Amino acid sequence: MHGGILHLGGNMLYLWIFGNNIEDYFGPVRFIIFYLVAGLAAAFVFIAFSPNSNIPMVGASGAVSGVLGAYLVLYPRARVLTLVWIFYFIRLVHLPAKFLLGFWFFYQLLMSLMETAGGGGVAWMAHIGGFAFGFLALRLIVRKRRRAEIRID
Repeated sequence: MHGGILHLGGNMLYLWIFGNNIEDYFGPVRFIIFYLVAGLAAAFVFIAFSPNSNIPMVGASGAVSGVLGAYLVLYPRARVLTLVWIFYFIRLVHLPAKFLLGFWFFYQLLMSLMETAGGGGVAWMAHIGGFAFGFLALRLIVRKRRRAEIRID
């Protein structure tokens, strides 16, 4: 269930661009577990910030956001082919993942602050919560793996 074809398309685009690298890192089974836990974390953050919301949460944006947060930890310098559209200038440019995902996160944060004042129907805090979960979880996982590699050597 999604909020519309653009919602579904956006989630699938982000998952297609960023998800395969995260799945390669985890493997298929652990990736699915990570994805589902990121979705739960996103839902909990949304509920914590909007406990009285009567708008149903639909879609997988929070889980996909978790994948984006993980990608930022693992591949911050990767260059992502991006469509940049400024007025009537349209270009394809390779942008560093840390810039693109940092801009994406800032946009989510800005929209969550703006929507708090005026209502709306997008679970911006779920996006932020999923991203934060993915980012923090991967920071911990990477740190533990590095410690284990140091002990082995």
